[in-house]
Amino acid sequence: MHQLTLKAPFSLSGTGLHTGLKITAVFNPAPANHGYKFKRVDLEGQPVVDAVAENVVDTTRGTVIGRNDARISTIEHALAALYALGVDNCLIEVDAPEMPILDGSAYPYVKKIEEVGLEEQNEDKDFYIIKQKTSVRDEETGSVITVYPDDHFSVQAMVEYDSPVIPNQFAMLDDLADFKNEVAGARTFVFVREIEPLLEAGLIRGGDLENAIVIYDQEIDQAKVDHICEVVGAPHMNLDHLGYINPIPLKWDNEPARHKLMDVIGDMALIGRPLKGRVVAVRPGHTVNNKFTRMLRKEVKHTEVQAPMYDPNKEPIIDIMGIRSRIPHRYPFLLVDKVIEIDRKHVVAVKNVTTNEPFFQGHFPQEPVMPGVLIVEAMAQAAAVLVLNFLDEPEKYSTYFLKIDNVKFRQKVVPGNTLLLSVSLMTEIRRGTAVVKGYAFVGEKVVTGAEFMAQIIKNK
Repeated sequence: MHQLTLKAPFSLSGTGLHTGLKITAVFNPAPANHGYKFKRVDLEGQPVVDAVAENVVDTTRGTVIGRNDARISTIEHALAALYALGVDNCLIEVDAPEMPILDGSAYPYVKKIEEVGLEEQNEDKDFYIIKQKTSVRDEETGSVITVYPDDHFSVQAMVEYDSPVIPNQFAMLDDLADFKNEVAGARTFVFVREIEPLLEAGLIRGGDLENAIVIYDQEIDQAKVDHICEVVGAPHMNLDHLGYINPIPLKWDNEPARHKLMDVIGDMALIGRPLKGRVVAVRPGHTVNNKFTRMLRKEVKHTEVQAPMYDPNKEPIIDIMGIRSRIPHRYPFLLVDKVIEIDRKHVVAVKNVTTNEPFFQGHFPQEPVMPGVLIVEAMAQAAAVLVLNFLDEPEKYSTYFLKIDNVKFRQKVVPGNTLLLSVSLMTEIRRGTAVVKGYAFVGEKVVTGAEFMAQIIKNK
């Protein structure tokens, strides 16, 4: 899967939820590996802030990122839309310290992204694959975010409030393809009892019944209700029963839970790479979301490359006989046993290292270690399978080293190890020459990495 960006820029204008300012945000295409970045065009020098977890500076009623004096708040709805629709690279220009709230959901962003369309880029998507269960807990609130291994991204959210109107709700998104219809339209929400304290804190100055679900769950004196209506500029109303007071009815019975799920997706975008894993959020909020994304972000930054997924029970894509038909190597120098992934740009092969390997007789009899040059050779043979696999008559060609660079040996390979050989083309094949980057893994650890150039030559 290749990275995606927007085909063309688009803009959206509206009121800021917390500042009440009139705001315009412009979404621009961005180059591969750019990620999500926000530019404050209203500030001197137009500073740019990377949308990553370590740049989050506040999580009060929204996610706020900042660098030096530049801050941008309420970014989660826009990021949820970009992430869910597969956009990897985007530069968002905004002329205020927050994003416009629009209708309180992510749907306006989704609609605009679909209008301009997406453009495929040359670089592959760099998924971060969850390999084991990981949790983060906020002891103060009892909130828990847990992620489990899975072959795609999904989210479950469970919310619980001390409220007779929404005591607890559950929402689930099993496939991002359903985001537009099942989640994007869920609006933000607030309790009537929270409005006055939030206003006193300088927040929700741009909130109204058009961009937020308002929940009346505790009886309040009518004089106080009238005062709140005056402060927010809403017409006076008589609240004679508990419930939702919006003129626009709920889109779903569990719309608040769906909105919380959307917030989780928007905050997950701050990891900096698309995830493959199942996220389960219990009582989620921006604070615990950010604790979780900061933890995963550290793992992502310290993981140079992840080991491929390997299930020894699955049938290989190319077995040993298929390998023998593609490359000329034979015993005792055939160092690839099977291929488990292959496309036009990358291959993952397996080498089972046994004590019967002939090189262990002399390297070393009392301390058997696979020679590093043979690990590089194994990666080269995997690369040969990759580049010859799509030729009409691969048996008539061979590949030869031209150059080897940046070789690093990090761990011994010994009898009993299973080598996973992950090799990718760094450039297109030109004039019969392939430039390749490879990694060899034992388990989750990189044991060897190298870059090399090989030439494809027709046999005489």
